[in-house]
Amino acid sequence: MNKGTGATADVRNVVIVGSGVAGLSAAVYAARADLEPLVLEGPEPGGQLTLTTDIENYLGFPEGIGGMELIQNGKEQAERFGAEFTHATVENAAVEQRPFELDLSNGSTLRTRALIVASGASARWVGAENEDELMGYGLSTCATCDGAFHRDDDLLVIGGGDSAMEEALFLTKFADSVTVVHRRDELRASEIMVDRAQEHEDIAFAWNTELVAINGSQEEGVISATLVSHPDGYPQEKYEAEEDVDVEAVDVDGVFYAIGHEPNTDFLENTPVVLDRDGYVQTAPAGGAWATTETAVEGVFAAGDVMDPDYQQAVTAAGMGSMAALDAEEWLESTDSAVASNSEPIPTEVGD
Repeated sequence: MNKGTGATADVRNVVIVGSGVAGLSAAVYAARADLEPLVLEGPEPGGQLTLTTDIENYLGFPEGIGGMELIQNGKEQAERFGAEFTHATVENAAVEQRPFELDLSNGSTLRTRALIVASGASARWVGAENEDELMGYGLSTCATCDGAFHRDDDLLVIGGGDSAMEEALFLTKFADSVTVVHRRDELRASEIMVDRAQEHEDIAFAWNTELVAINGSQEEGVISATLVSHPDGYPQEKYEAEEDVDVEAVDVDGVFYAIGHEPNTDFLENTPVVLDRDGYVQTAPAGGAWATTETAVEGVFAAGDVMDPDYQQAVTAAGMGSMAALDAEEWLESTDSAVASNSEPIPTEVGD
């Protein structure tokens, strides 16, 4: 197989979309295989993990490690082996032809023999006042990541689906009390999850209620939350319209958003890469294997939260990133597909 930058100067062997744990892990493995991968860092380099101040469940760090520090270490490790990084996102992906063509946000076009999609999934935010400042300082989108920091605390969980019930139930392992805040008087979660949550003695429900502000500071953390409620539900709409609603400030030590994630797959929507109904990349079943990162398009692989709506953990994303790089390396070695197309070379103009 042709290693390095490819058979022609304007075609990469591997481009990795995303610079979270999955993308960085893929970059380390691909770089160690002398594929000289190019990593597109995206609009938020490092992904969701950079919003987590302390990580205590990542293997090898018994004292914990900051999310930003873990990401920076991973980037330095990948660069050490020859990975390149550039600040850009993919606006359009043409994967019906080989080499694949990627139109980038910086106006340039890349061509690559293999593509690893590790663009992650973004947690939906409520839009409450101060959430930008307090994300990672008592406000979280991941109970399994941050629940252990809230022993004996009073917590709010925002949401009404299965994920909200799962978060609430998990948090009862640590918290003194958990209150589920929902804008209607009926949950959309499955019946079995509703029963489990409602039967738990440490879980309460604030019906027809919404969160409008989180109070505190990065030094103090979350100290209270401002809630609005109305018996007809959807109180925030009425609150913003200056209608009569009940406004209450409640003392809490943490807030967890559980209103779902949106996979960052807009650039794949009109391609042969198959997405599920929620937009997650679907990976093909491996014959006899327990898992694969292969997509419906040969040469396109996916790893991390962009294809995993269930686990969404740093350690699983890292594992899948390494799998994607290994799968891409094997595919590149086994295929005889041409590196250069019959069209004129497309200038890349991409650098660090």
